[in-house]
Amino acid sequence: MDLDLSPQYVAFRDECRQWLSDNHPGRIASMDTAVGFEEHRAWEKVLFDAGWSVPAWPSVYGGRDCDLIEWLIYEEEYWLSGVPGRVSANGVSLLAPTIFNFGTQEQQDFFLPRMASGEHIWAQGWSEPEAGSDLAGIKTKAILDGDDFILNGQKTWCSRGAFADWIFCIVRTDPEAERHQGLTYLLVPAETPGMERRPIGRLDGEPGFAELFFDDARVSAEHVLGGVGQGWAVAMAAAGSERGLSLRSPGRFMAAAERLRVLAADVTDLDPRLRDEVVDAWIKAQAYRWNTYQMAADLMEGAEIGPEASEGKVFWSELDLELHATALRLMGPMGEVADAGNDWLDGYVFALSGPIYAGTNEIQRNIVAERVLGLPRR
Repeated sequence: MDLDLSPQYVAFRDECRQWLSDNHPGRIASMDTAVGFEEHRAWEKVLFDAGWSVPAWPSVYGGRDCDLIEWLIYEEEYWLSGVPGRVSANGVSLLAPTIFNFGTQEQQDFFLPRMASGEHIWAQGWSEPEAGSDLAGIKTKAILDGDDFILNGQKTWCSRGAFADWIFCIVRTDPEAERHQGLTYLLVPAETPGMERRPIGRLDGEPGFAELFFDDARVSAEHVLGGVGQGWAVAMAAAGSERGLSLRSPGRFMAAAERLRVLAADVTDLDPRLRDEVVDAWIKAQAYRWNTYQMAADLMEGAEIGPEASEGKVFWSELDLELHATALRLMGPMGEVADAGNDWLDGYVFALSGPIYAGTNEIQRNIVAERVLGLPRR
């Protein structure tokens, strides 16, 4: 098997690497602050104007018509370059594949360019106080009234919800239907009258999430994605993107593994156990990389993402924790100092949520057991 990049891919990598180097904006504020959110939005516009926001999208929506291998190369270079993270990730990584698959032409033409440019930043509005990984338990009601739906209910743990412009929600449009039936995927403007959002502070105090409260909030029926009552099918397709290829590309973990290697190389009298942890983390990052390249090659030949995506979600979320926990152990007492320069601590706090969001790892292991391995249900 030839694992070397073709000349075409090498040229693409070099172009991407050079542009990121030439246009690095330097350190900007956290995207989970009001100032930082707008600074990240401005960075999204810089990427968009240069054609580097969504390179795998069609050019008509601001992309470069890249294939999946080029997209993976772009992600590697993006994360290795140290440029700011993507405040648009909920939109371009989670919602966009769903709009491409289920959206009308009018919805694609309206939402996708604005998403790619950073004009619209999206929050995820799935979880509720009594419905997290079990999305079939959603209770937020949306009752049709003329050309609008009237929403009543509550969403919680909405990532980017404190400052986002739009929220993609799953709502119950048929209150009499049970479980997976009667759900609808609805795109909700954040300034909708009757919707209140309350920021949720993380351990560091920054509002990385929000609660949403709907009190007779009126949303146009034109914002239904995939058809009324088809919310479960749309959500499962979106969840496949979240757990599989699009949300956590290998570039993120390869960059972290390289930073970990550099950190360990500067430690005198390195504990052999920590040395082994660094090596193990690097190996796992490489394994995830090659597995993802294989998945991309399969998708380019017509395959579809199936329940195997749950394997990847468990793997990358636990790898993220291992990478950051090892770094903090290498840093010793300084690893617990929360200052502006300790990206490892910030990353560790975020990584703690990895086994929970996108469906808890316990749920993912059940999916692997039942739908991949064919084991009996518990």
